[in-house]
Amino acid sequence: MTFSNSDLFAPEEAAGRPLADRMRPRRLEEYQGQSHILGEGKPLRRAIEEGRLHSMIFWGPPGTGKTTLARMLANQSGHEFLSISAVLSGVKEIRAAVEQARRNRAAGRGTLLFIDEVHRFNKSQQDAFLPHVEDGTLLFVGATTENPSFELNNALLSRARVYVLKALTRKELLAVLRRALEDGERGLGAERLRIDEADLELIAGAADGDARRALNLLENAAALAEEGRISHQVVAEVCSGQLRRFDKGGEYFYDQISALHKAVRGSSPDAALYWLCRMLDGGCDPLYIARRVVRMASEDIGNADPRALQVALDAWEAQERLGRPEGELALAQAVVYMACAAKSNAVYAAFKAAMKEARETGSLEVPLHLRNAPTRLMKELGYGKAYRYAHDEPDGYAAGENYFPEELKGRRYYHPVNRGLEIRIREKLERLRQLDEQAAGDSR
Repeated sequence: MTFSNSDLFAPEEAAGRPLADRMRPRRLEEYQGQSHILGEGKPLRRAIEEGRLHSMIFWGPPGTGKTTLARMLANQSGHEFLSISAVLSGVKEIRAAVEQARRNRAAGRGTLLFIDEVHRFNKSQQDAFLPHVEDGTLLFVGATTENPSFELNNALLSRARVYVLKALTRKELLAVLRRALEDGERGLGAERLRIDEADLELIAGAADGDARRALNLLENAAALAEEGRISHQVVAEVCSGQLRRFDKGGEYFYDQISALHKAVRGSSPDAALYWLCRMLDGGCDPLYIARRVVRMASEDIGNADPRALQVALDAWEAQERLGRPEGELALAQAVVYMACAAKSNAVYAAFKAAMKEARETGSLEVPLHLRNAPTRLMKELGYGKAYRYAHDEPDGYAAGENYFPEELKGRRYYHPVNRGLEIRIREKLERLRQLDEQAAGDSR
């Protein structure tokens, strides 16, 4: 646990600290990004300026300034800043922080308790903060990279306002980098380093919206500078191998696979290829993508183009046999094919409807004529009696035959769409239903 006073940015403490830590903004004017909540007249900006701070959750990707913003809130409001990492702390640290907050309150001073990675706390740990938030002992500020709706208790969410922090734009990252190069007190200004604008943009691109990563890359490049110049070769070297935001199992993971699925469903091969490449570039297991692609083939294409399922399975097998990167091209081929294929979710909808009815109607009896009759007793009981063997019927179809339990006779779940092969399937089913109606009329 870290207990800090409000003077968080004293120059004498800068020695030995990483550039990203030294360059933390001290005032709102230095803060880059998040104009949607910190711009003039925006909600958080107004709360800060009017002294109406409240408990809050900062939700956003790494390097967007969650910790820095919490420190600035404490500094500007005169609260003592206490910090706990949910990865490293437990009930003992929570109690110590609450006790410190009580002492501060008795002394007439407020306390801002910052919980990094708050989603890592379990329910009981999250609940431990509630009474102290409610009675004003402390101002609660949590930071998370995960969706609070899924990871935080409703009780805690109801007492804190969620602010969404966005990845920094390339323009904002360039401003962060330039300030670090020019700042002689906390940054690299005293070294008078020279770097081409194109190489600064390369660093900003490699940082992928993460200000901390951008400053770390710049610091690494500065350490390799020769005669005050950071060369393109050095920048290319320190930026090589930088992975994009992906976070397997986290918010970005599910957002990107969702985008890929919806691009395929929406018949956009170019967008589908982009999201496929984003996931592969971010380190996603290609076999996970292969499994999801097979699901897309059944869910969104179905019988409109049954070949899509085989293409997806072939791509999966190719990936297993070849590995990466060679097998990834087969995945790309499958994704493009399915994005261009005729679409139908008729089988998916029919499956859900049939499953719902099967669960709701219970164990309905199999009609006698459909039952298997391997023994003499079963035959005597009427098992299989009057069953009509379709292959012996005209056109191979037993018109008017019922294959449902009596209670569900006539149910329809599958409604083929007017696209792809399902056009022919729909025509055939309509013709067979006409034969059923005719047989029913003849039996009256």
